[in-house]
Amino acid sequence: MNFKINLLAIALVAFVGFAASAQEKASPAKTAEGMVGDAKITINYSSPAVKGRTIWGDLVPFNEVWRAGANEATTFTTTKDIMVQGKKLPAGTYSFFVIPTDSGQSTFIFNKVAKQWGAFDYDANEDVLRVDVPSGENSAMEERLVYEVNPDNFKIKWQNGVATATLSN
Repeated sequence: MNFKINLLAIALVAFVGFAASAQEKASPAKTAEGMVGDAKITINYSSPAVKGRTIWGDLVPFNEVWRAGANEATTFTTTKDIMVQGKKLPAGTYSFFVIPTDSGQSTFIFNKVAKQWGAFDYDANEDVLRVDVPSGENSAMEERLVYEVNPDNFKIKWQNGVATATLSN
């Protein structure tokens, strides 16, 4: 009888472990938040991993619109009007896209269609704001895509790449 109970316990532990690992997503949902003056900034994104791949110019092609994450399009929310690279972005929630380049400058795009899957239905006619931002090499390797919101900027970092937009209100 003890043997059957022990066998059942081992099977249950193995099943729970398997179920937990099966629920772990390849690109988990993440949120970056911060304040720019009195505006709260929230960036919701899925965070893929490098996994030994070449990201910039390969997995994420240069000079093409990229959804700036995995799965659904990344969203950028500001509770108040702010300035991004000196240009006005009204309060609201936007889908956020990037056009990466290898020239030291990339384009950040704020699109008024906040809920969309990736960039498959992206329509430039729905853009609220496009800004060019400095981009280049980051000194630290980021295995997972990460956003960072600071009082005067926000950054996107992945692998050895980084792009930064200035923010103010």
